Amino acid sequence: MIVYDRLWKTMKDKGISQYRLIKYFGFSAGQIGRLKKNAYISTHTLDVLCTILNCPVEDILEFRRDPSLSTELGIDKPDEP
Repeated sequence: MIVYDRLWKTMKDKGISQYRLIKYFGFSAGQIGRLKKNAYISTHTLDVLCTILNCPVEDILEFRRDPSLSTELGIDKPDEP
């Protein structure tokens, strides 16, 4: 799963508030809500955030393996003899 925990730290370090994203950069409250819920956002939104914050994508998001999804996809099943 993709999580955006790093975004909030990067924003704090760069002095960019959620209010500023909405007021000055045209983000919607819905986009902020999706980020807070670790929901889907577009690559365009990631590009805009990286540009505003002048940072690599790794400073915004992190991949964490979701065991339930791995099981659902059959990735973690043991090899059959």
